[in-house]
Amino acid sequence: MLDDIRQPKGVTGLSELKRFGVAMDASLLAAFDELITQSGYQNRSEAIRDLVRDHLVETQWQVPQSPVIGTITLVYEHHSSDIEHRLTHLQHEHTEHICAATHVHLDHDNCLEVIVVRGPSEVVRELAGQLIASRGVKHGKLVCTTSGADLH
Repeated sequence: MLDDIRQPKGVTGLSELKRFGVAMDASLLAAFDELITQSGYQNRSEAIRDLVRDHLVETQWQVPQSPVIGTITLVYEHHSSDIEHRLTHLQHEHTEHICAATHVHLDHDNCLEVIVVRGPSEVVRELAGQLIASRGVKHGKLVCTTSGADLH
């Protein structure tokens, strides 16, 4: 049976909360409790809400035309055959989807570049794929999210 948790009279802007029960193996629950304590959550409900939101956001940005914002992180050796020029060229071809870029010198040979991107999911994923697959990139990763406007 689901119980509603209603907002107090006179309070606006809060969504209606629903209470539900979850059955879980004791060892899995213990591991979850340890994880949420380490993560700083005050209770299981907060942690479960964040897990659900995270999954919903990930599902949203898999839709090709879904608007997303994210970061493309690249690690590369800057001596590698004209890598900086090739990465810059790709970024200039997608200026309408690039919000900002930051370049960090990790050591004498290696650089980190973080590129903030925005646009339709399929365009952002394609750009990330091209950048990450560039010869000389040692490691790359795309992390996307949505505005969260549909999430409460």
